Amino acid sequence: MRVVSLVPSLTEAVASAVPGALVGATDWCTRPAGLGVTRVGGTKNPRVEEIVGLAPDLVVANEEENREPDLAALRAAGLDVLVTVVRDVPQAFRELARVLRACGAPAPPAWLAEARAAWAAPPTPRARRTAVVPIWRRPWMVLGRDTFAGDVLARLGVDQLYAGHPERYPRVPVADLLAAGPDLVVLPDEPYLFTPDDGPEAFPGLPCALVSGRHLTWYGPSLAEAPRVLGEALRAAHR
Repeated sequence: MRVVSLVPSLTEAVASAVPGALVGATDWCTRPAGLGVTRVGGTKNPRVEEIVGLAPDLVVANEEENREPDLAALRAAGLDVLVTVVRDVPQAFRELARVLRACGAPAPPAWLAEARAAWAAPPTPRARRTAVVPIWRRPWMVLGRDTFAGDVLARLGVDQLYAGHPERYPRVPVADLLAAGPDLVVLPDEPYLFTPDDGPEAFPGLPCALVSGRHLTWYGPSLAEAPRVLGEALRAAHR
């Protein structure tokens, strides 16, 4: 089986479950470290001709991370393209199982069972909190409706205030974010790299949780430790 992955979290998942199957991945596929495969461009601008040249049996993609014109071009070239749709934690588990089966995994990896167990009983928060969750600045963009990251936070006791917005990633001026009156601000380190010096200063007086974007937005081996890692970051911001 020869697989090209256009999704960083799926790259990590396939590499761990089916060693040797990956022949190509995007420039953004940083896990596992030292992955020795052909790099085929970004998630939004993959080099289609190079992917075709790798002669993969399967290309794995995601409806949010990858553009339909690129996926259509791969299909037109005769490649089999599996597109995942992940909007919540249960769906992530279903899609991971589907991808790994399609990639020829002989059995579910141990981390998948560990992740299911971790999310079956995530840390219980002292109290539910409301939050705004920026994912970009210049302009400010936040989590909106129907997102995997929003579901992850909800299962950890954090209800993001734009969950009912018509858009999935609305642009909202920072003044409006402040006026929404959140209990805290959740600042991931991807896709925008929020840091202690870049992000919290825009929300004076509000506790800010700086969290791992890999644990908040990736669905793969990181799911096994995500409840603990994110829970610790969220609790620290509540103090």
